[in-house]
Amino acid sequence: MHKSLTLFCALLSGPLAAAEMNIEVQIPRLDAAEYHRPYVALWLEQDNRHAADIALWYDLKLAEQEGEKWLKDLRQWWRRSGRSLDLPIDGLSAATRPPGTHRLTLDNTRLPLAELAPGNYELVVEAAREVGGREMLRLPFQWPPQETTTSNIQGDNELGRVTLTLTP
Repeated sequence: MHKSLTLFCALLSGPLAAAEMNIEVQIPRLDAAEYHRPYVALWLEQDNRHAADIALWYDLKLAEQEGEKWLKDLRQWWRRSGRSLDLPIDGLSAATRPPGTHRLTLDNTRLPLAELAPGNYELVVEAAREVGGREMLRLPFQWPPQETTTSNIQGDNELGRVTLTLTP
């Protein structure tokens, strides 16, 4: 085999190949007299330590950054990462989401996955809602993935089904 073709094949199958993380977060429609969209934080942990932030959905349009004041209700995220961040964060902060299924796709060629060391992690999804409750879900996974895997967990109230699909 030609030397450059051998190198190309090695690159495609090696650590430079683009592994993907696909996340689906379902936000249920709650039957409430005063419905508010939840604030949601998604992040990764390794050995119960914050490893990387994935997304933060909150009210970006309130005057004088009033929406940031309520981020403390995402208690675990706030303690592990939020209080040390300068908000909003480009590529991380986004508006709250309506009821439905919302998808995120990340690959290991861009942050934050580009900096993840191989190992065992957990995807953590936390939601809090005004005049509502708070809920946090965890999905364990191995990074980088060796084969395509899908795992999911069902929330009880503030979150519906959260699905994590990893592709090598």
